[in-house]
Parts: sequence; structure tokens; C-alpha cells
Amino acid sequence: MSAFPLEGLPERVTIHEVGPRDGLQNEKAIVPVADKAEFIARLADAGLRTIEATSFVHPKWVPQLADAEELLATMTRAEGVRYPVLVPNERGLDRALASGITEIAVFASATESFARRNLNRTIDESLEMFAPVVGRARENGLWVRAYVSMCFGDPWEGEVPVEQVVSVAVRLMDLGCSQLSLGDTIGVGTPGHVTALIGALTEAGVGADRLAVHFHDTYGQALANTLAALRCGVTVVDSSAGGIGGCPYAESATGNLATEDLVWMLHGLGIETGVDLPKLAATSRWMAARLGRPSPSRVVQALSSKD
Repeated sequence: MSAFPLEGLPERVTIHEVGPRDGLQNEKAIVPVADKAEFIARLADAGLRTIEATSFVHPKWVPQLADAEELLATMTRAEGVRYPVLVPNERGLDRALASGITEIAVFASATESFARRNLNRTIDESLEMFAPVVGRARENGLWVRAYVSMCFGDPWEGEVPVEQVVSVAVRLMDLGCSQLSLGDTIGVGTPGHVTALIGALTEAGVGADRLAVHFHDTYGQALANTLAALRCGVTVVDSSAGGIGGCPYAESATGNLATEDLVWMLHGLGIETGVDLPKLAATSRWMAARLGRPSPSRVVQALSSKD
């Protein structure tokens, strides 16, 4: 594929692969630990260097990831690859520290409705819960990412005001988080909205160098929104191999942006990712077979038709 660069875009983008965590947590079937470990190993072999491995959420809420400790003890950690995990509270942090984790993420909401449904707390209460988690993590030398969900729209509240997202985002970063991932949980964002939000965050002191974006493709806007974010200086993009996953607490959410679709666009723009696309597509076909359904990724489908 020939590359046709556009002005104003970064030379390299870091892909934050969320398939093993955000992808598999939304599957009805429980994927065996051995398959999860192989999935992660295959993703690393395909060139991905940040792979979100699992979550220490209580097994009652996310039974698909109840094997977090076993997975982390089983999987091979490749040199030069980062394996962050999601932690919801101090108990989750304790489990992560005991497993030798060096990078974590916390998961907040920009809306009260989703905070109550997902965290069973108000926004203020959730931030109070995260404060000691982030503080202790930093004291132990861990790198901390913050997710903010419902940044563009909420199924119960409708469109979410930009200033509301900025307020939550700034408070999270003030706790000591190193990176903020902006989540379009139900996929209603558009490029202009993305540009406005990143601009407002920059004005509030949270620059593009500290941001990542996490788009769902409900209305087919994920790649367009990603390109808008890149034009604003963002260089970290979340995606899920094969497009698996979504959000189990937001019924209208469809799958994450597929990593293969993202890589195809980035490579076409001459942007480096370090990812071997054929290897990645083969990995997603392998996982799709274990999930018992075809990959929703357009690029995986297209490459498969040529095999």
C-alpha cells in the first residue's frame, strides 16, 4: 500500500491495544486463560507495544476477567511491551501490586447517570475513591492512566457539555494521573466535537501530549474522529484487535475501533505504528474462531477474502 501523508499529522502513533481487557470483558463466553495468554503473545508478536492485559474488577461484575491473577502469572511478558491493567479501587490496586504490575488505569465517568450505573457512585464519590488509588500507585512507582467515559454523549442524559467533561478530566489529572483517555462510549462523537473537546482541554491545561482517544464505531465515525484527534496533536489511540468489545454497561454501544482498521488508515497516511498488519489480522481471525463469530473489522474481512 502506498502512503500519502497529510500535513499536520504526527510521524508516529502509539496504539493502546485494549482487546484482551475491553474486548474480552464484553464477550458472553469465558475465554480460557491459555487462549488469553496466547492472544496477548500474538499481539506482541504483531508489533503492539502497549497491551491492556486484564482488569481487577470484582469477578461478580465482570466474570469474563475473573482469572486476572492466573493470566498474569501464566502469560509471557515480552521485552519492551507494556501491560497495563484496569483497577477500580484500592482492593484492585492491592491485587495488581501483588501481581507485579507496573502500570494501571482507573475508569471514571463524565456523567452522573453512568457513574451511578457503572461505579454505583456519584462523580464526586468516584473521584474520592480514586484519590488513594492513584496516590498509592504513584508512591509505588506505577504509571497511571485515567479513562473518562461518556465524553460525547450519554444514553440517559443525551449530549454531554464540553465543560462538564473538562471539569472531570482536570480533577482526574490533578490526582496525579499521567495520561487521560477520552472515551466515546456510545459512539456519537463527530470530528468537530472531538476538536472542540481537545481544544477546551488544552486551554484548561491538559495538553494533547497527555491525551489518548477511545472511539466506538456506533455511527461509523471512529476513524474520522481519530483523524480529527491526530490533527489536534494526539498521538495515542485506543483500539481493539478485530474490533471486539464494547461496554457491558452501555447497551447502545457497539464494538471498539478495530486495530486493523486503524493501522490501515495510519499506514496509508505514512504514520509509523510498528505493527505488522498481516500478523495482526491473522491474530484477530484466530481469536474470532475461538469466539465463534467472524471479526467485525472491515480490514480483517477484506484481507481474509484475499487468502
